Amino acid sequence: MVESSRGWLMAALALACNAQAAEPLRGAGATFPAPVYEAWAAAYERATGTPVRYDPIGSGLGIELATRGQVDFGATDMPLSAERLAVAGLSQFPAVIGAVVPVVNIAGIAPGRLVLDAPVLSAIYRGRITTWSDPAIAALNPDLALPATRITVVHRADASGSTWLWTRWLSDCDPAWREALGAGATLEWPAGSGGLGNEGVASLVQRTRSSIGYVAFAYAREHHLSDVRLPSRDGPVLRAERASFEAAVAAAREHGGADLPDALTNEPGPRSWPIVGASYVLLRRAGPKAAGVEAFFAWALRAGTRVVDELGYLPLPADAAEHVLASLHND
Repeated sequence: MVESSRGWLMAALALACNAQAAEPLRGAGATFPAPVYEAWAAAYERATGTPVRYDPIGSGLGIELATRGQVDFGATDMPLSAERLAVAGLSQFPAVIGAVVPVVNIAGIAPGRLVLDAPVLSAIYRGRITTWSDPAIAALNPDLALPATRITVVHRADASGSTWLWTRWLSDCDPAWREALGAGATLEWPAGSGGLGNEGVASLVQRTRSSIGYVAFAYAREHHLSDVRLPSRDGPVLRAERASFEAAVAAAREHGGADLPDALTNEPGPRSWPIVGASYVLLRRAGPKAAGVEAFFAWALRAGTRVVDELGYLPLPADAAEHVLASLHND
């Protein structure tokens, strides 16, 4: 009887240890990198047996939960200042690079055909341009038959790093936007409807005729949305694609040094896509699972680059990745 009880106790302890070992790492935040983080998590669990759960709830909530210590890591596309990190007891590092693209749902307009620029997009999102046949849009698209339908504007409803990148670019390029609204993760939108996360905006544009929105490139591709071409800072009109994202990163590093800047918007060069940015991980180093989070991202930065490429993002440049790896103490 004693041996039987002891055997039962040992089995129970083994089960408890296994359950503890299998307890997932939990992250939350930006929807911008969510496809990458979710793919990394699935591959990491297959490789190591450690589950990782990521909740794409937006940069604003990710920052909030990480600050409160309610998740093991947060994620934001709007990096925090050194002062804010110190107050919150957090550190941050970049993990992946992506791009924001405007997308439309207009009957008869194929992907990559429509051209818009920052002043026109500013006027659309401020409610000053309300139809697709507006002369300012027609002037940029002399070869397109534009409908006289009313534009339905779609924006983010939550605090969003994608919105910060989008509005930072508009503020850089259009004084009217800068004076009226500025740049930020949230705005008092003068026009349009809000969607939650990149997924919410992409889905709303997909099902709404005559609409326009802005999303991370991966969501435009996943939802088969018509992307809009934009002029580069130096003039030539570009389509969103890997080569134009890489050109923006290269231009930023040429004039900014080895470290990635906070955002890679409106970078110089005729081939630089104008709205590119890194997504950052927020980590409480003293947290009980900090070592596990570091191990996950160290693995991802080494072994996960193929996933990044397949999903339409860019991995960190090699030297930037090595810098992050050194900071994670998992070389």
